[in-house]
Amino acid sequence: MSPHAVNLVRGILTTNHTFMTRPMSELEIWKIYRNSYNGEPFVRFIRDKKGLYKFPDPKFLIGSNFCDIGFDIDEYNQRLVSLSASDNLMKGAAGSAIQNMNVLYGFNETEGLKYTPLTPV
Repeated sequence: MSPHAVNLVRGILTTNHTFMTRPMSELEIWKIYRNSYNGEPFVRFIRDKKGLYKFPDPKFLIGSNFCDIGFDIDEYNQRLVSLSASDNLMKGAAGSAIQNMNVLYGFNETEGLKYTPLTPV
């Protein structure tokens, strides 16, 4: 995992490299991600072939409890390059505390956390 220090007021972007043991299609990887995060209310998947939202970007998450995840395949090296972005204040300590309190006291896990990100910034 490589966390990136970028020119942002808040937020974090990470890059994760995984070497695959066999060639995998984009569809197979999507299925793995969707199965792994099934039912997680604050995980969103980002992957557009063109445009501004091609990969996760911390500036589109400021003020929210979401974590955006995307990936690309390096077919030459059989490597999966995953990217994740989050607001490290909301998704970090503050949002985690509220989410854990909700679970502890039997409230809906998303109570008080389903805010739309503050974009544009």
